[in-house]
Amino acid sequence: MTDSKITSATVRDDFNSIEAVLHYTRAAVSLGLWESERILIERYFTDHTAPLLEAGCGAGRATLGLWSLGYRDITAFDFASELLEQAQSLARERDAHSIRFLLADATRLDQCHLIGDIPSGAAGKRLNECHLIGDIQSGPTSAESGGLSFGGALFLFNGLMQIPGRANRRAALAGLHSACRTGAPLIFTTHDRDACPEEAELWARERAAWQAGMHDPRLVEFGDRYMTSTEGRIFMHLPDVTEIREDLAATGWQFEFTAMRREIARESRAVREFSDECRFWVARRK
Repeated sequence: MTDSKITSATVRDDFNSIEAVLHYTRAAVSLGLWESERILIERYFTDHTAPLLEAGCGAGRATLGLWSLGYRDITAFDFASELLEQAQSLARERDAHSIRFLLADATRLDQCHLIGDIPSGAAGKRLNECHLIGDIQSGPTSAESGGLSFGGALFLFNGLMQIPGRANRRAALAGLHSACRTGAPLIFTTHDRDACPEEAELWARERAAWQAGMHDPRLVEFGDRYMTSTEGRIFMHLPDVTEIREDLAATGWQFEFTAMRREIARESRAVREFSDECRFWVARRK
């Protein structure tokens, strides 16, 4: 076992693997939005004309779900180019041509690239730059001003928790905060390591291992896991409620709502097989 820490490059490579691309593309084609996602989206994003920003869009499962609900001003980004190409292809098939797909790292939203500018087999070539963060005004700004101000943001399917390092996750939250206008809602999901009594013994062992310095040396902090599944290798940070509320407060977001998925909707068997139980969060830009 290597002692090298898991980094964003590790996670990016895992998402660009053929197993991950197939897994998330199948979900984008056949699964669509979860019922819990739909309920919260329609509850908090009441203006269908407002510009929305989706972080970690992957192959477009939620992006295309937003389109199907009638949202038309959508900007979606991910840092895995293979997944983004799938998302763009599916959007074309469904005539969702106005969706703007960007290649961007959630921790560095001042640097992003139009997915359409990615040249095949041209690694290392400079891409045309665009900006999600600029001189943010009270409303959407023009392309000439170098910035956009979004009326809402999403980071679904635990995408925020697949960023290694708490400082990096806070950077992502701060970036989304800068990209949104005052009052804009943010919806995201996490696991909750305290919500499942069955995992109490696991996390007690993990804490003891960290205290003894016997934990997996690749992990960045307590709460991290690096697992193998049918979709390849997956990094995930499992927080508790206190951690997330602290991170929201530290990055300018006002906490508004949280609940476990099962408390919001009874999901289909297909959704439950695709995703473990998770916790939804809603915050608002102060």
